Amino acid sequence: MTYIAVRCLHCQSEQIVKRGKTAQGTQRYLCQNTLCAVRSFLLNYRYRGCLPEIKQQIIDMSLNASGVRDTARSLHICPNTVLRELKKKEAALESVNTALLHTLKPTEITVNIERAGEAEMEEMWSFVGNKGNPRWLWHAIDHRTGKVLAYVFGRRQDTVFLQLKALLAPFGITQYYTDYWGAYTRHLDPEEHTPGKRNTQKIERKHLTLRTRIKRLVRKTICFSKSTQMHDIVIGLFVNRYAFGRAV
Repeated sequence: MTYIAVRCLHCQSEQIVKRGKTAQGTQRYLCQNTLCAVRSFLLNYRYRGCLPEIKQQIIDMSLNASGVRDTARSLHICPNTVLRELKKKEAALESVNTALLHTLKPTEITVNIERAGEAEMEEMWSFVGNKGNPRWLWHAIDHRTGKVLAYVFGRRQDTVFLQLKALLAPFGITQYYTDYWGAYTRHLDPEEHTPGKRNTQKIERKHLTLRTRIKRLVRKTICFSKSTQMHDIVIGLFVNRYAFGRAV
């Protein structure tokens, strides 16, 4: 009798038990590791889109300027599989850089303001489907280090800016650097607000980087977003991975 060791395809755990068979007669397995995100799996999938490595490639290609159909053609899978996998990541996205926030201690913020005391804020325009449906990315970075603190999507309206301001509250920001857009002057105290382009060069540089690396933000491309949800997910995945350093 040949013994075959079965490992979970997702967490590599050896705590595996059989869990019946599929309608096609393929053996299904159950991972008993409570930390495993998937649990149930097959050793041999008939469809490539079910393989863990293919799912990871979908995310990687989306963050490297590949559209939905580009990804589907390259990986030999259905475009709907690409869309489903990207939509699954929506629940895992964070709008605040919690990793950076956890390193800041409230007792230190008042003593050493430079850690996250000054922030640059600006909004970047793009559209979904057509220019009549604009979508704005509002985000803030630490003025000293350039690290992204938080971001939010919406229209170019005061209510959206107030959402961003609420996300920044735990960082203890004492000075904001922005442009002259009215929402900033209406909702920031004059003592804490410094308008002008002189102190917003880092965040404007980040906007140029985003437009270079994400095709959805380039207006003259076949890969621009067709839905608001997909637009926000792809940009959110990019920020979470490369700005927040989160594994998504």
